[in-house]
Amino acid sequence: MHPSETPYFEAIRPNYAEEFHCIGPACEDTCCQGWSVPIDQAAWAKYQAVPPGPLRTLLDVSVLRTPEKDDSEGRAASALFAQMRMTPENACPLHGADGLCRIHAALGEAFLPTTCATYPRILRSFAGRQEMALSLSCPEAARLVLLNPKLLSDAAPEQAPESWQKFGFNSDLPFEIGNPLLLYAQPIRNSVLTLVQNRNYPLWQRMFLLGIFCRRLDAINGGELRRAIPAFLNDFEATIAVGGLRAELQTVPADHQRQLDLVLQMAGMLLHRSNVRPRFVACIEAFTAGIGNGPGATLESLTAQYGAAYDRYFAPFLRREPHILENYLINTIFRCQFPFGRDGLKPDARPSLGREFALLTSQFALIKGLLIGVAGFHGEHFAPEHVVHTVQTASKHFEHHPEFLTQAQMLLTECQMDGARGLAILLRNVETHSPHQPMAEKRHPGPQPGMNPRRGSRSPEPGLNFEEAEEIAPLV
Repeated sequence: MHPSETPYFEAIRPNYAEEFHCIGPACEDTCCQGWSVPIDQAAWAKYQAVPPGPLRTLLDVSVLRTPEKDDSEGRAASALFAQMRMTPENACPLHGADGLCRIHAALGEAFLPTTCATYPRILRSFAGRQEMALSLSCPEAARLVLLNPKLLSDAAPEQAPESWQKFGFNSDLPFEIGNPLLLYAQPIRNSVLTLVQNRNYPLWQRMFLLGIFCRRLDAINGGELRRAIPAFLNDFEATIAVGGLRAELQTVPADHQRQLDLVLQMAGMLLHRSNVRPRFVACIEAFTAGIGNGPGATLESLTAQYGAAYDRYFAPFLRREPHILENYLINTIFRCQFPFGRDGLKPDARPSLGREFALLTSQFALIKGLLIGVAGFHGEHFAPEHVVHTVQTASKHFEHHPEFLTQAQMLLTECQMDGARGLAILLRNVETHSPHQPMAEKRHPGPQPGMNPRRGSRSPEPGLNFEEAEEIAPLV
């Protein structure tokens, strides 16, 4: 049976990426600077046919052939056929002073390399169908995704439009089933998206339940739990719909200190990259000021300020704009092909949904933690444009660097935060201060080395058996 034939739901598919339009020189953070630009073989061939002249000379000097190599399956790595020689400022030499691409202006969109023609669109094939998400490292894409109160419409197309073909889509991609879990890929993801948008539960509870969902499917797929996947999906959605889990989930502990400690360490990992842009430094400076980081700060003092920022500014903002973090998760689900992962949809793959949930949680916790600090910095003036700035700058530093997620996973493991308890700590924040309680005076330091303040004594962890917590509902 093909996944499209499973008798469950109409596919929930994204169509918001079709609304994206580049704003060119009006963009506040150009995509033509700050990273490498690969040139595919088709674009290289077109450049060889450009007539002699200033543009052809610039292309000959700037586009460098990469050493020939094959990928792991022996196919020519045509996508990395050549590479743009960036300027000393790490900018594309074809980026004109007017903020426009010289290739696009002189030769048209058809001459752009695939990377430039598609960005910030992310092309995916899921369960035999094609779809498109957006990279939030683009400011305009971040605005389009985060600020849309109704990101997923009911009129999403089932097939890739013909206009997508210019982005390299193949509408006849084969889909073979090797892993039984993949047979139900579409209804599984539909369940994920339905849960993420269910505002009967606070967002952290939706994420916690999503972790249970992923671990249970892993257990079913591994033979540890004898359940039919269709029956499990029906029971899970029915249990969630009743809404009786909210009170039980309040027993899941919150630990702002450990949460902040992990956020600081992940932010420090990004800061120690060699190619840190001023825009990201400004974001981190706002975050550190918002939690009171500076000389003499301890983890306890930062935690108090972090909690106050959450109480006074971030939590009220989310109540006014509940769609913003939901939309971040929705786009990440499509971008990362959650809960299977990019490689988990291959015919012979054995995806770990639990691992993919840990990766999703680490990204979400980093973004949420940075936003709490930035909210503390801006106070009553914290607004959607600050969210867009924070998410975009952080995304630009980790979305395009796959090693960051690997490092984040290693960090979670080293800190013993990769299990159900640790991931719940990253997810949950509770309001512990009066909305009128004054915050400590804000400092305005630059990023501190390693972003690790002095640690004092750590309070004992609340005692909760997470194995028992996962049995709070008949999900198995």
